[in-house]
Parts: sequence; structure tokens; C-alpha cells
Amino acid sequence: MPRTKGSKNRPKTNITKDYATQIEEKQETIASLNAEIASITANIDTLKADLKEKKTALKKAEKEVTSLEAKKAKEGAKAAEEAKKAEAESVVKRLLASGMSADEILERLK
Repeated sequence: MPRTKGSKNRPKTNITKDYATQIEEKQETIASLNAEIASITANIDTLKADLKEKKTALKKAEKEVTSLEAKKAKEGAKAAEEAKKAEAESVVKRLLASGMSADEILERLK
């Protein structure tokens, strides 16, 4: 097995025995991270509430749109039916004016 290169007896450069300051620094970072987490959580909660309100408003608007589209389709069908009726009446009047009898007109309409 080959030998490892480098000395294992070299002095370690990062020897600090001041654990109190290290603990203090880590506690400060923990406190700041906890504060950030709390603010982010609060922000998420407000955004969730806003999202819920927006979704409710969206559903309401979509319902209104569908009901308006249904009303529009109903109006269009009614107008088309009236136009068809008026056209049929005009055809009947024209045929009557040309001298056809009612039985002949009925035969032609079928």
C-alpha cells in the first residue's frame, strides 16, 4: 500500500479555544434565522389569504360570465326564431298577393 504524502505531524493552524464567542456567534445567527423564518411565514400566511380571496373572486366572475353567455345564446336563438317567423310571414304574404290559395302555400312550405 503506498504511503500518504505530506507530514501528519504538522501543526494545526485553526486551534481556537474560545468556545464562548463561537457559541455566541452561532446563537446570534440562529436568532436571526428564526426571525427571518417568522417573517417569511407571516408573509406566506398573508399571501395565502390573498390567494384565497382572489380564487373566490375568480370563481364568482367565471359564474357570471357563463350566465351572461347563456343569456346571450338564449337572446340570439330568440332573435333568430323571430327573424325566421318574420321571413315566413313575408313569404306567405307575397304568395297570397300573387294569387295562390292557402292550401297551395302550405304545400309549398312543406
